[in-house]
Amino acid sequence: MKAVFDQNFVKRINGPNIKAGGSKMDHAEMVMDDIRQFQKRTGVARTTMIWCGSTEVYHEAAAVHATLKDFECGLQKNDPEISPSQIYAYAALKSGVAYANGAPHLTTDMPALMELARNMNLPICGKDFKSGQTFMKTLIAPGLKSRMLGLNGWFSTNILGNRDGEVLDEPGSFRSKEVTKSSALEHILQGDLYPDLYKEFYHKVRIEYYPPRGDAKEGWDNIDIFGWLGYPMQIKINFLCRDSILAAPLVLDLVLFMDLAQRAGMRGIQEWLSFYFKGPMHAPEIYPEHDIFIQLMKLKNTSAVDAW
Repeated sequence: MKAVFDQNFVKRINGPNIKAGGSKMDHAEMVMDDIRQFQKRTGVARTTMIWCGSTEVYHEAAAVHATLKDFECGLQKNDPEISPSQIYAYAALKSGVAYANGAPHLTTDMPALMELARNMNLPICGKDFKSGQTFMKTLIAPGLKSRMLGLNGWFSTNILGNRDGEVLDEPGSFRSKEVTKSSALEHILQGDLYPDLYKEFYHKVRIEYYPPRGDAKEGWDNIDIFGWLGYPMQIKINFLCRDSILAAPLVLDLVLFMDLAQRAGMRGIQEWLSFYFKGPMHAPEIYPEHDIFIQLMKLKNTSAVDAW
């Protein structure tokens, strides 16, 4: 199956197996045909699409695509701001397929695609799987906050050698990842409520591409904290893990939960699935929840048998 690909959005990789010619709307229609052919060939009754592709370059929310009509006009006119992942999301939703975004770039949180999800009565969720270092952050940070231990700084670096690491070696793609990896601490610790403890901490995130490591990722954290009377202390974390082994169960869970949401008629953003994401989607009026223990409680409460 050929892919929709644009090297302006993923600069470090290339390949020959891509859909050629036509407008971006033509590519969307090709993906819709791929979906129909897959459904026909496999005989599946229901379908969910999850983006597990490469991280696209960072860009701000596209105001020009504030409505579905604007977005579809952009597809027809080959708007350079429309990325391959957005084309896949559009094609999935137009085909009646629930869509989850496992990468950090802007896709389902675009107003135009959220409008399409509501119009089609489909669930959407994202973004960026929380599998490794940020998973550890959302475990440790709530514990520090529960004991009112202050934070001076948190330095994080990753060593990664697989294709994901190669893509993230490009500054634009890294910026997309940096945004989602950096957001959790601020939301968990709530510096505005506890300024003496968490208002001015220094947070640095790095990703280093190191080919010999392959899929065996290393996430290293240095955490400078302080306790009673301002006495300084440190925490060191060295998480030696397998990137894909951590991510694969998240994908399987999301397939099941998104299918459940679709069967239950739950449309639009699925905030109860924030448990799986670094940058969970949320309604504008709702404070994004990053504390993994609260996320797990919401997941259990929503998916409990009694709730259905």
